[in-house]
Amino acid sequence: MLKEPATKRGKATRDRLVAAADAMIAERGVEGASLDQILASADVSKSQLYHYFDGKDELVRAVIARRRAEIIGRQTSLLPELDSWDAIETWLKIVYEGHESHGFRGGCPIGSLANELADKDDRARLDLAEGFEAWQGLLVDGLNKMRARGEIKRSADPYELATAVFAAMQGGLLLAKTRREPEPLRIALDAARAHLRSYKTVRTKSRPRKQRG
Repeated sequence: MLKEPATKRGKATRDRLVAAADAMIAERGVEGASLDQILASADVSKSQLYHYFDGKDELVRAVIARRRAEIIGRQTSLLPELDSWDAIETWLKIVYEGHESHGFRGGCPIGSLANELADKDDRARLDLAEGFEAWQGLLVDGLNKMRARGEIKRSADPYELATAVFAAMQGGLLLAKTRREPEPLRIALDAARAHLRSYKTVRTKSRPRKQRG
């Protein structure tokens, strides 16, 4: 059971522990990051660990929550809403350039954990699924607004469209990470972009009425 600290000092200790676990897991994976290594990196004792967490599994769930908050916070600070074609285009560009700048190493902060934990820890899997839903929900909300304004077809299902975009993004990123080259992610994002734009409404200019004379 995740326990919230009662004091600022306790919160600082807990945050330091979760940050150390996050960094160690990013470097070595969940299996490769031992509790002893995490505790040494955070300069935290085992008694302090068990004051906030029941064990490593609970600590990993805190890492999932941390990564989810960071992704949502970073995206909303750059693009508060994905409710226009320009905003979506900028978002896709940010996704590509962000991973390109890291040489396609590390992968998606949530997706990398999902690859490792989804078949091993059902509580972690559910946490990761909620993380994806929250992240994807930003695009769903934007597409709903665009549909209400008539910018995408009424037949479009924003949830299905967003799911297709995220599936393409995650698959492209996995291939780019594996091959250490940008083309898989670029191709996947281009496909996602084309799929979205296939639902774009075509606005026709009304012809001026002929005057009777």
